Amino acid sequence: MIIDIHAHCYKNPVPYVADFCDPEELIAFYDRVGIDKGVLLPVVNSEIYFPQSNDEILDICAAYPDRFIPYCNIDPRAMTNSPNAPLHKILDYYKNKGCKGIGEVMPNMELMDPKVQNLFRAAEEVDLPIVFDGSVVKDGDFGLYDDPGLPQLEFTLLRFPKLKIFGHGPVFWAELFKLQTPGERGYIFKFNSDEQVGKPGNESVVEGVVPILLRKYENLYCDLSDGTPVAAFSRNLEYTGKFFKEFQDRLYFGTDMCSKNYDYPHVRFINMLLNDGIITQEIYDKVTHKNAIKLLDL
Repeated sequence: MIIDIHAHCYKNPVPYVADFCDPEELIAFYDRVGIDKGVLLPVVNSEIYFPQSNDEILDICAAYPDRFIPYCNIDPRAMTNSPNAPLHKILDYYKNKGCKGIGEVMPNMELMDPKVQNLFRAAEEVDLPIVFDGSVVKDGDFGLYDDPGLPQLEFTLLRFPKLKIFGHGPVFWAELFKLQTPGERGYIFKFNSDEQVGKPGNESVVEGVVPILLRKYENLYCDLSDGTPVAAFSRNLEYTGKFFKEFQDRLYFGTDMCSKNYDYPHVRFINMLLNDGIITQEIYDKVTHKNAIKLLDL
């Protein structure tokens, strides 16, 4: 069995930016590659995508209960745009409706912004895991900004020790190995252009901040979706085997499915790790489904 911890779809896909699947197209993709279930993360922040409602996700999951699992989401600026907003009330409401987690949180704000911290505080209060995407800039992007070395993530892990926080995306996984320069953390484009001139990653295979944080903070979990962890782990398969063995109880398979025209390599990659003896069957089972079943109480 394979459970995708991180996927997106719209009832009526938006006509711009991301080529999202509708539910039927996502199920067809799952059937084609061998994924049994997917966690649907509502997109609520307006920085880059067309926002969707939590209820849309609940409706999709109700129509396909054997294939989809709902998360809820809320913009930290909602309900008074202040660090005192009662976000826990909304999260508790959707938890009672069946939502199993929160995310994907993507406003282009600093992770330590008081309004963002208020959202994390509310998540801890209602006891739901949270996943966010990151950014290397503070404007003109989506995702929570953090500095090189991820100090704002560390402060958040310290502040909310009972909250399960998922590391996800290029800013997080770029620090699996030690950075040679801060500029290796994220995607960079030409000014006022979609032409990419830089992307996360380097040739280093020296251990970086991510495994150090995982050892220090038991409330840090890993979302293996998006292309960056596959790219990073592919650089040093010997280290990959050690990493998966050490952190096997906090690794979760995912795709970050947000384009029906992209060739997602995630199932092939995790199967290769098993078939080539880099990870054991026990680790494979935990990463692909057992960890998710335990986390989400399925």
